[in-house]
Amino acid sequence: MKTSDLNSIIQKLFKHKLTVAFAESCTAGALAAEMAKGFGSSEVLLGSVVTYHVQAKQKLLGVRKDTLELYTAESQQVTNEMVMGLHKQLPAEICVAVTGLCGGGASETPEKPPGTLFFTILHEQKAEEYREVFKGNCAAIRKQAVDFVFTKLGELADRHPLQ
Repeated sequence: MKTSDLNSIIQKLFKHKLTVAFAESCTAGALAAEMAKGFGSSEVLLGSVVTYHVQAKQKLLGVRKDTLELYTAESQQVTNEMVMGLHKQLPAEICVAVTGLCGGGASETPEKPPGTLFFTILHEQKAEEYREVFKGNCAAIRKQAVDFVFTKLGELADRHPLQ
């Protein structure tokens, strides 16, 4: 993401008095690292929790073992529980959770190939769910995921009324 685009998104969030928190799995902290590059990020970024392993998802975000076993760690259901657990720990105006398959293995299936990522954005008690399939190696998939989230944050700020 270009620095000018990132700065613009951060300024929109700041103008609308919106703080952000991330629960990151496959992005491994890339969302928070990217936001921290922007001017004014300290005014909007509350923090990020990297929960790469299922134990971290359970202990830090309260994702239920039953949910993990039934749907796998790389699922929309787990992402939804991640965002709710994040909101309890870091009650930002916007909470974002992401998990998915950067590479092969794990819960890969023909319906859920590598590059399949799940996002949940929680704002004003409403959750928006997204399932995206990105192409490329793990680094390319993470970059696409970061760009996707920041695009969604910009859109959310654009439709949020001024306070």
